[in-house]
Amino acid sequence: MERPNLIYIFADQLRYQSVGYAGDSKAQTPNIDRLRNESLDLFNAVSGHPVCAPYRASLFTGKYTTSTGMVINEIRLNPSHHPRCFAHILNENGYDSAYIGKWHLYAAQFGNHLDPRNSFIPPGPDRLGFNGYFAAYNFHHNYYGSAAYYHLDSPGKIYCEAYEPDTQTNMAIEQLERLGRKNKPFGLFLSLGTPHLPWTPENVPGKYMERFKDTEFTLPENYLPKNDPYADRWAQLNEKERNDLTSWMKIYYAMTANLDDNIGRLMAAIKNLGLEDNSIIIFTSDHGELFGAHGRHAKNIFYDEAVRVPFLLKWKGRFTANSSRDICLNTVDIMPTLLSMMELPVPEAVEGKDLKDALFGKPGAFEPEGALMMGTGATAIFEDGHEWRAYRTKRYTYAVYRVDNRELLFDNQVDPLQMKDLAGDPAYAGIKASLRDKMRFKMAEINDTFECCTWYEKNWVRDRLIKRTALMDCIRITGSASCSE
Repeated sequence: MERPNLIYIFADQLRYQSVGYAGDSKAQTPNIDRLRNESLDLFNAVSGHPVCAPYRASLFTGKYTTSTGMVINEIRLNPSHHPRCFAHILNENGYDSAYIGKWHLYAAQFGNHLDPRNSFIPPGPDRLGFNGYFAAYNFHHNYYGSAAYYHLDSPGKIYCEAYEPDTQTNMAIEQLERLGRKNKPFGLFLSLGTPHLPWTPENVPGKYMERFKDTEFTLPENYLPKNDPYADRWAQLNEKERNDLTSWMKIYYAMTANLDDNIGRLMAAIKNLGLEDNSIIIFTSDHGELFGAHGRHAKNIFYDEAVRVPFLLKWKGRFTANSSRDICLNTVDIMPTLLSMMELPVPEAVEGKDLKDALFGKPGAFEPEGALMMGTGATAIFEDGHEWRAYRTKRYTYAVYRVDNRELLFDNQVDPLQMKDLAGDPAYAGIKASLRDKMRFKMAEINDTFECCTWYEKNWVRDRLIKRTALMDCIRITGSASCSE
């Protein structure tokens, strides 16, 4: 059999609940919904560490954050610790590879992301085996003008000729045309930056805002007017931000509508190029967004708004269209499962599980009882007090904070908005203890000792943190980025 191509498309900050096929009547996602009807829908998929860099590190290594060392956003993955990543395996087995979009594994100076010394990922080991076409940047989220750019193989910035997701989709289609002409299989990863904030009107084309001009957005049912005491500064909301939440939502949904149009263009190109029949196509996201739910903004928490992501898998003729499975797919499982589906070797160092047989419904196939999820500190600085671990099954979410050992338990079937904490209910003591034991067993299996965030700064990342800026010190001390350098 001809070896399949892999086309892996992932959005940034798109939560499961904000696509039409998941039941959101406000979402304008007809192309994503159509893709769902052509795919296997893994509707219990979660982001094992719902932050940009940790997710990407787990995706490409198949390892948990405690093994990748990417405990916050503002450090670099050490390639010497991970010699056989996803693209390395593709290369070793005769595949071409291509990567387009946000990378976020080569951070340097906090608050100085646009400097080419920090945004350009040079050819070599830091590209983790992506030795083919590589059009990327480390980090930015301004999608028009001078802040919307990418690098190829030099530090020079190449500016997007249009809205960044449109440009990236054009580039992906061009690469599919090129790769499809070659007599070898390929793996293409497209990392689209939307619908990540900032949610300002100038950060999305006006025609998409126009689509939502008469759509009213309201605060989530599980909105809390006070900040979660465990939240870092990225998850906290001030009064102005709380007043802006519904405006933010409108822009988020407008960005998602644009994302959907680009998925439609991409899927049409795949079909027109004759690649549909022998390509594994994935559409997913790195994490979600809370919009004030549980007194939080952004991600980096175990609540479903942050961890639950769309995961659609299309392989024409191999998976039944318009089907679904409730398998607890975790980020670390993606690499071994896809490599196994492609009949490629899975590196021994991978910590995720090969779930191929379970996806195909093979009798007696291994299927995990739940997914270990983790938060290892503040989003982008070394700061203690925010660390958590969680274990999510098909029904329950169990979580615990390191700082005070507070436990939480939610029945996601009865209470999908996770508004009733059952951890203190004697009737659920047995379930809580069982989930706690399962979580601890998994942690021990991967040598996760539940360290505080600053432990990693002292004992792990070392020289991978390039330089601490005055801005970074200011945020560490005051919790604000408003002081001058």
